Amino acid sequence: MRRFFYCTKMVRVNSNFCLLRAGYLFTEIVNRTAAYKQAHPEADIIRLGIGDVPGPLVPCVIEAMHRAVEEQADKRTFHGYGLEQGPAWMREQIAAFDYQRLGIAMDADEVFVSDGAGSDLGNLSDILGTDNRVAITDPVYPAYVDTNVMAGRAGEWQEEAGQWSRLLMLPCNAENGFCPVPPAEKADIIYLCSPNNPTGIAMNKVQLQAWVDYARTNRSLIIFDSAYEAFIQSPDVPHSIYEIEGAKECAIEVRSFSKTAGFTGIRCGYTIVPKALYGVNDKGEEVSLNALWYRRQCTKYNGTSIISLRGAQAVLTEEGHEQVMAQIAGYMDNARRIREALSECGLAVYGGTDGPYVWVRAPRGMGSWAFFDWLLEECQVVCTPGVGFGNEGEGYVRFSAFGDPKRTEEAIGRIVNYEL
Repeated sequence: MRRFFYCTKMVRVNSNFCLLRAGYLFTEIVNRTAAYKQAHPEADIIRLGIGDVPGPLVPCVIEAMHRAVEEQADKRTFHGYGLEQGPAWMREQIAAFDYQRLGIAMDADEVFVSDGAGSDLGNLSDILGTDNRVAITDPVYPAYVDTNVMAGRAGEWQEEAGQWSRLLMLPCNAENGFCPVPPAEKADIIYLCSPNNPTGIAMNKVQLQAWVDYARTNRSLIIFDSAYEAFIQSPDVPHSIYEIEGAKECAIEVRSFSKTAGFTGIRCGYTIVPKALYGVNDKGEEVSLNALWYRRQCTKYNGTSIISLRGAQAVLTEEGHEQVMAQIAGYMDNARRIREALSECGLAVYGGTDGPYVWVRAPRGMGSWAFFDWLLEECQVVCTPGVGFGNEGEGYVRFSAFGDPKRTEEAIGRIVNYEL
C-alpha cells in the first residue's frame, strides 16, 4: 500500500519524474527476448531491433586513440580537464569539415562538443522555459517525450487519447509519407529528426524549408537531430538544416559520432547553437541561446574525454571519412536487403534508403507487439515494435540495419520462408 504523509524532514522529489509512463520500450524487448530464450535455450536468436552498432571502430580511429593514450603517459603531453565547449582545434575542424565544405558559414564558437547527442537533446531543456508549447513527431524516439515530461512541459497523461495534454504530437504516417507537416497552431519548440528514427525516412529541402519558414514566422525554435546524416543517399536530402535559408535564425542542430563512426560506447557528439539564435526571458528581453548554452555547459559539463576527441578528430579527415563511409555502405546494404526482401513478401515497407532503419507494416492487421512476438517465436528474429515510438507506430515494426551481413541475410531468409 502506498503511504501518503507530509514530513518536514523528508526531501521533496521532482514530481515530474513520477509522471513518466511505466516501463521502457527497449527494456520490454530485452525482457521478452530473455523469457523466450529461457524457455527455448537452444534457439539461435538474431537481433535486428537494437540501434547499437556492431563495430569495430575503423583503423584510423583506433590509431588516433592509441596515440592519445600515449600522450597521457607523458607529462609534457598529458591532458587534464578540457574546455567545456571542446578544444578550439576540434571545434574548428568540425566547422570546416562538416559545414564549411557544404558551403555553410559556421564559426567555431557556435560548436559545442559533448559526450553524445542523447545527452545534449535532454540537456537543452535546461535553457528553455517550462511554459513553452512543444511539438514532437509521432512516431518518435521516446527520449524526446520523456525529457519534456521530466522538465514539466508535458502536462497530464490522457489515458483515453494515449498522449500528454500539453504536447503537440505531429502525426507521421503513410498518408503524409512519414514526414511531419507544420501545424496550424503555434508551437514554441519543435523536435525534428532527419533521417528519422524509427521510420528511416528523411525530409527533403522543400519539406525542411516549410519548417524553417514556420519557425521564423512563429518565432519558434527547431531542435534538429541529425545523428544519422551520414547515411543519406538521396541528392535532394540536406545533410544539415543549415543548408536551408534562414535556419540559423531558428534552429539548433545536434549531431553524434555514435552511429556515423561507431562511438556508441566511446561517446562523442556536438551541438550547433548559432549566434543568430535568440529567445526571451521573463522580462521580455532578448537573450542569446548560444550564451545560455555556453553558461550551462561551463557549470554542468567538464569536457569530453581527450581519447574520444582524438578518435573523433580522425573521423573529420579525408582518410577517416572514407573509412567510416565504407562501413556505413555495409549497413545500408543490409537495409537494402531487408527492404527488398520484405517488399517481395508483399509487406508495406518504408525507409532504409537514407537511414539505417526499415519501417514495416505488420501483416494481416496485426498489432506491433503481436508481430514482434510472432517473429520471435516463429523466426527467432528480434525487431522493435513501432507502438513503442508512439500512437502512429501501432501496427508497424522497425528493423535495424546495424548487424552482421551474414546474420542479417539469415534473418531475412527465416522471415521470407513464411507466408506473410
